[in-house]
Amino acid sequence: MTPISMHAASAPAFAKMLSNMLTWLEAAKAHAEAKKFSTDVYLTLRLAPDMLPLPKQIQIASDAAKGCVARLAGQPIPSYEDNEASLDELAERIRKTRDFVLSVPAQAFDGSEGREITIPRRSGDPLKFDGLTYLQHFALPNFYFHATTTYALLRHAGVPLGKGDYLGG
Repeated sequence: MTPISMHAASAPAFAKMLSNMLTWLEAAKAHAEAKKFSTDVYLTLRLAPDMLPLPKQIQIASDAAKGCVARLAGQPIPSYEDNEASLDELAERIRKTRDFVLSVPAQAFDGSEGREITIPRRSGDPLKFDGLTYLQHFALPNFYFHATTTYALLRHAGVPLGKGDYLGG
């Protein structure tokens, strides 16, 4: 049995879920059109008053994916402005993120399981991981948390999504 590479454990998983997220946004647009309301309604969605709204969930999922891939590959992290103000702009951010994730060659990940990864924090000391621990116990869970929250927000708003939409084809 061939061991799984750091690339295979990260980039394809991010790219697949990012593509699924695009499908959810298309379903949201179709739902709003069918029900005759503005897609701007989705931009304020939260599951709880102290929760970040839908755009921030997508921005953080994007940041988690591109940040992980860049850190593991030893590349600079692409910077996005976090100024998306529509579903179309959020979809474009997802596409940009997916394209970046898929653009990084698998060889760039070689040896990244042992690479030191440092994550700055707003307060306190930075978090430090080896690459494998970072991927398995920080980057992937953080990404899936925000992707799942995006799905849940849209589903809660009545967008006709199901488990198959979450998992993708």
